[in-house]
Amino acid sequence: MGHLSSMFNGLARSFSIKRGRNTVRCEGREAAEAMAKEAKKNDMMLCSSGTVNVNSSNNFASVFSKRGQKGVNQDCCLVWEEFGCQEDMIFCGIFDGHGPWGHFVAKRVRESMPQSLLCNWQETLVQTSLDPDIEKEAEKKQQYRFNVWKHSYLKTCAAIDQELVQYRKIDSFYSGTTALSIVRQGEFIVIANVGDSRAVLATALDDGSLIPVQLTVDFKPNLPQEAERIMQCQGRVFCLDDEPGVHRVWLPYEESPGLAMSRAFGDYCIKDYGLISVPEVTHRNISTRDQFVVLATDGVWDVISNQEAVDIVSSTADKAKSAKRLVECAVRAWKRKRRGFAIDDISAICLFFHSSLSPEQVTLK
Repeated sequence: MGHLSSMFNGLARSFSIKRGRNTVRCEGREAAEAMAKEAKKNDMMLCSSGTVNVNSSNNFASVFSKRGQKGVNQDCCLVWEEFGCQEDMIFCGIFDGHGPWGHFVAKRVRESMPQSLLCNWQETLVQTSLDPDIEKEAEKKQQYRFNVWKHSYLKTCAAIDQELVQYRKIDSFYSGTTALSIVRQGEFIVIANVGDSRAVLATALDDGSLIPVQLTVDFKPNLPQEAERIMQCQGRVFCLDDEPGVHRVWLPYEESPGLAMSRAFGDYCIKDYGLISVPEVTHRNISTRDQFVVLATDGVWDVISNQEAVDIVSSTADKAKSAKRLVECAVRAWKRKRRGFAIDDISAICLFFHSSLSPEQVTLK
């Protein structure tokens, strides 16, 4: 993979702000697409249930997705080790589709997001005219790194939503997807969330017990800032009589589409009425106390608490089975707590930071 890494760095050096934006973006996209193909070829990209770990990497990811009782599984995931041919980077993303074409929308966003993010990240680095490895004060370096990623994510999500509406092979007028992703760059992580999936970090106390730290906000329509924006755009937020407590977004004069989240890609029928695809982007430095992070769709969090998720994952002897065990526990909780309701699609990614694994676990299945 060294030649692709050289291509990536060489491409960065050849970029010039004086050159046309379209030229830069085209070359960046081609490089990102080439790196994605190489990652798949070398088993460094996982798009289904399984595990991924690369020799000499500190990362270990367990992925599992299970179809619910509502038809085709509209959840999908992606883990890309050595993201962008950078040895210290990994990308994890989880996408929850909804609507008639939701599974197609989710897969389309899964395909385009990491490549677009890579392209925008490199372009942003060049536009700042700073070497990403330049020596700086630690605090300034961290803020600079975060600002680059945040700008890249905002630009990426805006572009994805714009391109999706023009993509004629998928009808996303009444369909869409959420998107939750994490980029780990060394001991620095960036979290970007569009929708109501959730990221929860497990960190250790002095006595060794693990507690959860919720890294994201569930963007539900009844959150004050979300509801205010929707109503200012003439959209409506209310619960149906047979779904007390489940707030949904509705058009001004129709009981449609009834989205249970306030941010999503697609769903153009209601984009003018308060639904947005702008991500919340945050960051954190990983400490020796931080053990792993769980990314999961709302099918998990509807029935499993943050602490329960941390306990389930940490008590799983085989890390390779941690995501599967979490999903299976959520399925059982649905049957126990939400009788009469169709079980949702349920998916999870468990990313371990300081993984110590046996040789037989160092594989991608």
